[in-house]
Amino acid sequence: MTPAAPRIAVIGGGPGGLYAAALLKRRAPRREITLWERNAPEDTFGFGVVFSDDTLGGIETADPEVHAELRKEFVHWDHIDVVHRGRRLRSGGHGFAAVGRRTLLSVLHRRCRELGVTLRFRTEAPPAAQLAREHDLVIAADGVHSATRQAHRSHFRPSLTTHRCRYIWLAADFAFDAFRFEIAETPYGVMQLHGYPYQSGASTVIVEMREEVWRRAGLDRCDEAGTLRHCAAHFAGALQGRPLRANRSAWTAFRTVVNERWSYGRTVLLGDAAHTAHFSIGSGTKLAVEDALALAGQLDGARDVPAALAAYEAERRPVVESTQRAARASLEWFEDLADRTGQPPHRFAFNLLTRSRRVTHDNLRLRDARFVAAVEAEAGIPPGTPPMFTPFRLRGLTLRNRVVVSPMDMYSAVDGTPGDFHLVHLGARALGGAGLVMTEMVCVSAQGRITPGCAGLYTAEHEAAWRRITDFVHGRAPGTALGIQLGHSGRKGSTRLMWEGIDQPLPQGNWPLVAPSPLPYLPGVSQVPHAASAAELRDIREQFVSSARAAARAGFDLLELHCAHGYLLSSFLSPLTNHRTDAYGGDLGGRLAYPLEVFDAVRAVWPADRPMTVRISATDWADGGTTAEDALAIAGAFAAHGADAIDVSTGQVVPFERPAFGRSFQTPFAERIRLGVGVPVIAVGAISSWDDVNSLVLAGRTDLCALARPHLYDPHWTLHAAAEQGYEGVGAPWPPPYRAGSRRPPTGRG
Repeated sequence: MTPAAPRIAVIGGGPGGLYAAALLKRRAPRREITLWERNAPEDTFGFGVVFSDDTLGGIETADPEVHAELRKEFVHWDHIDVVHRGRRLRSGGHGFAAVGRRTLLSVLHRRCRELGVTLRFRTEAPPAAQLAREHDLVIAADGVHSATRQAHRSHFRPSLTTHRCRYIWLAADFAFDAFRFEIAETPYGVMQLHGYPYQSGASTVIVEMREEVWRRAGLDRCDEAGTLRHCAAHFAGALQGRPLRANRSAWTAFRTVVNERWSYGRTVLLGDAAHTAHFSIGSGTKLAVEDALALAGQLDGARDVPAALAAYEAERRPVVESTQRAARASLEWFEDLADRTGQPPHRFAFNLLTRSRRVTHDNLRLRDARFVAAVEAEAGIPPGTPPMFTPFRLRGLTLRNRVVVSPMDMYSAVDGTPGDFHLVHLGARALGGAGLVMTEMVCVSAQGRITPGCAGLYTAEHEAAWRRITDFVHGRAPGTALGIQLGHSGRKGSTRLMWEGIDQPLPQGNWPLVAPSPLPYLPGVSQVPHAASAAELRDIREQFVSSARAAARAGFDLLELHCAHGYLLSSFLSPLTNHRTDAYGGDLGGRLAYPLEVFDAVRAVWPADRPMTVRISATDWADGGTTAEDALAIAGAFAAHGADAIDVSTGQVVPFERPAFGRSFQTPFAERIRLGVGVPVIAVGAISSWDDVNSLVLAGRTDLCALARPHLYDPHWTLHAAAEQGYEGVGAPWPPPYRAGSRRPPTGRG
């Protein structure tokens, strides 16, 4: 007896649902596939859809007939124009392809009918639960407002984030000759246009602005005709005085959709129902089509549907999450666009093009070397010099390049005394070419240590040991600056060495902990600290002063005050860890009082010609914690008190944090402070390549880049970065004993 044909239901007739239906039917003609779409075939929103070369390659492989039909209709272009303050800067070599959305749907409609897919337009789909009882597979491609996701939200566990800009999809009846970003600085605030051609004689035009700008401009009260007139007037130059048109267009705020699970039994989410990514880095249609390709591939030969859906999610989730991180970076860049409009024109354009952190200095240089050379010339960078190898001055100290070896706890001191390990560790990184090498957090008292293995600077023996290290660095690695980071562990102290159990209390020999408030770091696990009295706070302040004096005598070039990561001074700043009711608690001014008091006391004894920086956690990554506005105020307060730079880190303040990890994920916080406060910044956090450093510095997102793990992997990371870029200048001199190794060794020939 012949087994029954597999039955598949598709909810939603957008490109993702249609393409999934066509692919699945093409791969297995026995499948009975029915697609429900509540709208008419000709109904759609928007105008054009942009595809990447990778997506087109996947379509060509999976269904050459669809690819051939689309290829006839595609519009291709190579350039991106950035128009701001009357200047148009063009960058080439990018490669885009777009097609009209109606054209795409028409091609997919025809293909589905040719293959025998049943299309039910103007028909509401039955609930997914009902369809799952009657079908072997249910594909929910029902969009950002997915009823399927909502009906089974307890299983899919969606998270929806609404963002701060309003945007609208419009069109113009002429074709741009490039992907165009245009900035309009209006009496109401900054507006931006994203425009691209999608067919001969027509372009998509997306107008976007912050919610408050949209309201001030009265666009919240405009009808469609008024919106079209208003937008056309603000972008008359881009439109050459021509009108705009709409297509079911409405102002909306972008929503990022994330789901903990994409499948439930026989039901799977696809496209916007599962995930969204901001239009500024590509279309949701592109992601949905790629979902369909992956799903079809996993269903081929799978032992059962649940196994195929699990494999589909395992394949696609890393790709989608990476795309969403890039999209979030791009989205937030445009949300904060007004902070960047004062940048020089080429730097502004470079910043825009690299906003998602996927396009970098190096690959943009490969696409358009003349454009990147113009950006570098505007920044005063000598020809042939990578941006990372330009000098930077902090007070009386000039760093020869922009690379910082980030503070890294080594847990290898004995009673606070650094030994041979520290000499070799810090000496090796100093010989490795970085402009500034930072010590780990050096504790100002025995009670202020994190672990028994943490280094200190509170005895004469400690000072002598540090002097040995600074003498080595200054003598054998001249030109390398050595900085010390001073801190106190607060409630995060008296714990085991990292590799013995991070943040876990010592099994014996614990010392009492002090904090702003009696709140343990790990409730039920960590020791409960006592709230510091006024007398104790005076004593701790004087411990910082004593350690700073010793650091100056020991020969350090720079001092950093550690006010981040939940240690003592950091825990005064966060409302999650400071519940005091005296002058050192309450509002942000009160929470800042003690850290500023310590800063002032240290600055008073630290040599006037030597710079002093402050490391802060710019967000706690937790509800109720430090906000973006708080971070600006904190950075501004330290800058007003004499901080020469702010070292901008995030998190590690509370254990229930939820960081948004990703490439250079903390850099936007540094850029916001650099632009908003006007103080130099050090960016940290998943900066892993010399290309990242060049990109961040040239875009003006940071002044210095601090890298930790790359320097554990390779102590000579900076020198190797110079060699790999063919740079041999003063920004990265090789120590004389190492010059013979300044070129990559040859490898065997294949």
